[in-house]
Amino acid sequence: MMRFVLAAALVILSSFGAVAGPLSLEGNFVQGGLVFGKTAPDAEVLFEGKAVRVSPEGHFVVGFGRDFKETAALQIRVPGQPVLERTLQVARRTYATEKVDGLPPSKVTPSQKFLDRIRRENAEIARIRAMDTDQEWFLSGWDWPAEGRISGVYGSQRILNGIPKRPHFGLDVAAPVGTPVYTSTDGVVRMTEPDLYYTGGTIMIDHGHGLVSVYSHLERLHVKVGDFVKKGTLIGEIGATGRASGPHLDWRLNWFGERLDPQLLVGAKPD
Repeated sequence: MMRFVLAAALVILSSFGAVAGPLSLEGNFVQGGLVFGKTAPDAEVLFEGKAVRVSPEGHFVVGFGRDFKETAALQIRVPGQPVLERTLQVARRTYATEKVDGLPPSKVTPSQKFLDRIRRENAEIARIRAMDTDQEWFLSGWDWPAEGRISGVYGSQRILNGIPKRPHFGLDVAAPVGTPVYTSTDGVVRMTEPDLYYTGGTIMIDHGHGLVSVYSHLERLHVKVGDFVKKGTLIGEIGATGRASGPHLDWRLNWFGERLDPQLLVGAKPD
């Protein structure tokens, strides 16, 4: 079982003068980054004008997608106190281009007969991503989910069989079929599908406050919907199901509609 510590790359915003009053922030202030906040338990937190969940202990999270703009507006409203406003600086990133060849043509440009299936599957994925569970399972910390070679990185522009496609929003770990896959942090299993059109064997885990991780292209699944899994629990095995040119794990992390980079939470891969 893999037990890696939370990446030391996380920074405390106080060193940049962004802690004031009932607010502390820690995380990656960069495109693809996730930030953990702590404020007064009775505070209302607005991120870009939208309310985000605050736990009874004052914890909250916000995230920046792949192409997030250079700044983000954060407001903390505590009863009886002046509104605290902060402008978060979000560092830009440069993304690589990845070419993936050898895929079945139907997986690159699906025919009409597959579109209804794809829409149904995408609708269920979107429903799970929209969950706003009032739990703080993400506070258990984050681990690498599998051993293997990093074969694809977050944010890269993908060219499939010579056709430019959407950016890649996951982190790929290549390893032989059957390599164990473990959950990266505590949560509840919300999806276990053995054969989605694009992602094949797929598990989605809810970590609370809109954070959902995805484990794709699995050969075998060892959990069921509704299971509570602790960090480091065996949940599946690496495969080459769905749209895959070889056996690997595609590991993703979402904060509602924002696609985040899970590697920022675990740092460089250990040897």
